[in-house]
Amino acid sequence: MDFTEHFRSISEGAVGRDRERQPAEAVVRTLAHAGFGRLRLESERGGLGFGLTDTFRVLRDLASADSNIPQIFRAHFAFVETLRAGLPDAERWRGLIRDNQIFGAAMAERGNETSVTTEVTDGPNGLVLNGRKYYSTGTLYADWIIVWASLAGDRVRVLVPADAPGVTRVDDWDGFGQRLTGSGTTLFEQVAIAPAQIVERAPADTPPSQPFLGAYYQQFHNTTLAGIAQAVLRDALAFVRPRERVFGVPGKSVQKHDPVVQGVVGRLSSLAYSTAVLADQGARALEAIEPLFLAGNHDDNAIERAQEEIFKAQQIIAQQTLEAATLLFEVGGASATSETLRLDRHWRNARTLASHNPAAQRQRELGDVALNGTRLWTPYRDGLRRLAEANRQGDAA
Repeated sequence: MDFTEHFRSISEGAVGRDRERQPAEAVVRTLAHAGFGRLRLESERGGLGFGLTDTFRVLRDLASADSNIPQIFRAHFAFVETLRAGLPDAERWRGLIRDNQIFGAAMAERGNETSVTTEVTDGPNGLVLNGRKYYSTGTLYADWIIVWASLAGDRVRVLVPADAPGVTRVDDWDGFGQRLTGSGTTLFEQVAIAPAQIVERAPADTPPSQPFLGAYYQQFHNTTLAGIAQAVLRDALAFVRPRERVFGVPGKSVQKHDPVVQGVVGRLSSLAYSTAVLADQGARALEAIEPLFLAGNHDDNAIERAQEEIFKAQQIIAQQTLEAATLLFEVGGASATSETLRLDRHWRNARTLASHNPAAQRQRELGDVALNGTRLWTPYRDGLRRLAEANRQGDAA
């Protein structure tokens, strides 16, 4: 399946959507109907059967067209990975994927933990879901919502129809970048839940995703950032090639023959290359450990090494993409700041993506790994245990 023409159309509309803050509903629906959400579903089960490396290359091309769009699909693609590894009532959920329905996420809250205040409780009329999620990426465009919540002290993952009574989706994401990802608030008020909609249950002091998926989510960010670096180069070339300039030289000069401009574009091409290579390497690392994930082996040292590889790459990809998005303006002077071009969107989007996971914290953790052999996510796991213990003591009191 070739999505090139779809991506070309998406790229042509990206500036206008960013300028007008125009929701990407039509883009998401077009891609969904073209089977984009079935990219990783097995071909024998009605999907396109793409491998991980090829999938992430396609996602990088999509990010180059408009970096909002991969983010919208991020939770959906991660859900398909969990479905491939096995979920209760799996054929039902595969049927929804085959029908080109899209899954969004309502996982994170503004607080210490992702599922403290959103709860499933057992009332007189059965299970109900109540709570509020703030970072609900993709949910504005979704048919189903993946919700992390608590149930009798455990963490549960619940699948909720986006149009279920009691579900309210609010477009209140106010970040200066990735404006159209549908990452606002989702409210759940007495939403009726059937037991089959709870697809996972685990103790509250365990991480909310398997290590493979933790690395997968970060690889998604790496891929999107690498796509932005590709877009920066593309837009620099489109800006420079037809232009003449008069600054710094007598008379007019053709900008594409200016050695200074050539040097800047050379650096942009190198940054686009290096971020793509690192992103591709992360995808291959994930593909190598995929059999372990599918077999339910979540603690193998190979998974730890793949995570470390992806996290190290993240440090470089984020920095280099931000460098490229800033350096872009050196090819055009003040004219490059025109609102009609919206070239600033590349920096805004890259900066927003790079802020999802504090780089300084991840860098410290990588240093702890190198110096002391401490396993990744140790501070997070320790925090979950402290929080679970505090909750148990509160219940006992």
